[in-house]
Amino acid sequence: MKKKIAILGAGESGAGAAVLAKKEGFDVFVSDMSAIRDNYKKLMDDHQIEWEEGHHTEEKILDADEVIKSPGIPDTAPMIVKIKEKGIHIISEIEFAGRYTDSQMICITGSNGKTTTTSLIYHIFKSAGYDVGLAGNIGNSLALQVAEDPHAYYIIELSSFQLDNMYDFRANIAILLNITPDHLDRYDFCMQNYVDSKMRIIQNQTPQDAFIFWNDDPVVKKELQKYNIKSILYPFSELKENGSIGYIEKGMYTLEKPEPFNMEQESLSLTGKHNIYNSLAAGIAANIAGIKKENIRKSLSDFPGVEHRLEKVCTVHGVHYINDSKATNVDACWYALEAMKTKVILIIGGKDKGNDYEPIKPLVKEKCSGIVYLGADNQKLHDNFDALGIPVRDTHSMKECMAACYEMAKPGETVLLSPCCASFDLFKNMEDRGEQFKAIARSL
Repeated sequence: MKKKIAILGAGESGAGAAVLAKKEGFDVFVSDMSAIRDNYKKLMDDHQIEWEEGHHTEEKILDADEVIKSPGIPDTAPMIVKIKEKGIHIISEIEFAGRYTDSQMICITGSNGKTTTTSLIYHIFKSAGYDVGLAGNIGNSLALQVAEDPHAYYIIELSSFQLDNMYDFRANIAILLNITPDHLDRYDFCMQNYVDSKMRIIQNQTPQDAFIFWNDDPVVKKELQKYNIKSILYPFSELKENGSIGYIEKGMYTLEKPEPFNMEQESLSLTGKHNIYNSLAAGIAANIAGIKKENIRKSLSDFPGVEHRLEKVCTVHGVHYINDSKATNVDACWYALEAMKTKVILIIGGKDKGNDYEPIKPLVKEKCSGIVYLGADNQKLHDNFDALGIPVRDTHSMKECMAACYEMAKPGETVLLSPCCASFDLFKNMEDRGEQFKAIARSL
């Protein structure tokens, strides 16, 4: 008899997993509590996959041998609770796809810098002529690529939510950029639960594999002592210390192994301290994969950057507008402020994820000439920032927010959207927030 798979959520990962499951001979049923986008409906219809939207048919889901869950669905969702009570195994789309491919997996996680680093590694591999796919949190579903468009290498951005439901999947090259508080609302407001989730990236690694990590991260340092790591370690840091094999020395971007490599730091296309780390991690991964030095050098210097991450939008009446809508936690905002060379009008706010704003207060005091709160409920922002003595404005839509910024910003200053928070209180997602910011800035 055919094994039954139920898939919860019919977005990019769910629809892709359904196509692969069908191809591998499973009896597939897809269920989504929300409306399913037309392109995913068509994909499933084309493959004769049964789906439903707007509700869950419990008996069909609870009859499955295994469930694939979208990363966005929390463990507290009533359907997930019932599946667990019944003892049905729940996995992620990445875990499922990994069963049907022997390709090389380069996996990137961290609280900040994932998308930039993943995109940069993909850019290096693609430019070097490698057969490579981009998957995970960005790009196309890994499962769909494994089913219909297989590649020799996959560059995969992994969130903690995806890692939570991964068990046997193996990263040939695992990259851990950093661990700072994020998504604590999904981890019982317990930092260790979130940390444990991130560390799952090294599970199942063998002595043939590589583990690249930021050597200066206090959380990572502490965690590494708990694990018996079998893979080859490639630590990186801003300065050469404590055994780092990637660092900046005398203005030179330097990798010691597996092949010695260097280039002038000034030639790197990405600027700002956090991007040094992203560029080091990417360069080490490319070096391990045997990409030629001239290809690595060229790609590190011509990478165009990532949309919604410190994206220069325009300059209007001498005021610069920068879209960092991807900064959905406090640490990301810290890096953005640290990279600013002018006085800043900071746009902050949204759906708070249990944020502690203390770490950015010194930088806000030093760099900001004004703060504009942008959220459905800005009370926590008032409680944290009003006392700093910097002019603040309270707004509840992008239109209102940009009008306040236009009024406050002086020529030579920067209006920076770096919200620290999720976007779901006022926007569809962080892309929608960034797009609205850019559209209004360009129309000023």
